[in-house]
Amino acid sequence: MKSFPTPLTPAEEKYYMQKYTEGDLQAKHILIERNLRLVAHVIKKYQYLDEDPEDLISIGTIGLIKAVVTFNPKKGNRLAAYASKCVENEILMYLRARKKTNKEISLYEPIGTDREGNEIKLYDIIEADETDVPEKIYLKENIQKLYEKVESELSLRERLVLKMRYGLYNGEEYTQKEIGRQLGISRSYVSRIEKSAVEKLREFF
Repeated sequence: MKSFPTPLTPAEEKYYMQKYTEGDLQAKHILIERNLRLVAHVIKKYQYLDEDPEDLISIGTIGLIKAVVTFNPKKGNRLAAYASKCVENEILMYLRARKKTNKEISLYEPIGTDREGNEIKLYDIIEADETDVPEKIYLKENIQKLYEKVESELSLRERLVLKMRYGLYNGEEYTQKEIGRQLGISRSYVSRIEKSAVEKLREFF
């Protein structure tokens, strides 16, 4: 926890939120950075899961960014209270997507035997045109491979940009310009990060 900046006081939060609503992107950076401790606090609830804390912080930070962008101070709430819900929602969406992926059954997995004792696989009983089945298998396996490589081969920033750009893990899709605005970097820099990440992944397909 010592590596995170100290939280904003109510007065500081009000000041920087006002500056941000006036178009000051540096104020937005401060609102995000000074609330990163909140993200770390939320993910402590999920320490019992077999998840990389850095991944959860990355996902939680997306929720924090969304909170800062959509927060309405006129409702009288503190940003921290609103952001906590946004961070938790983002993490829960991520975990649901992971759970769904992990529970998928391989089409090549044996599910029984026929009368002659021959092994039957799910592939053998799918009701689809013969030309469709191989395509579905190929697509499904590539999707699983893509998610694995996103987590294992990309840097934290590359993962964050791709997740926001393509709505990975059931997230919302953003344009390069929107991502740049939310992360406080230029659209061209977002484009370079995206291109680098895609090139890394392309090697595996």
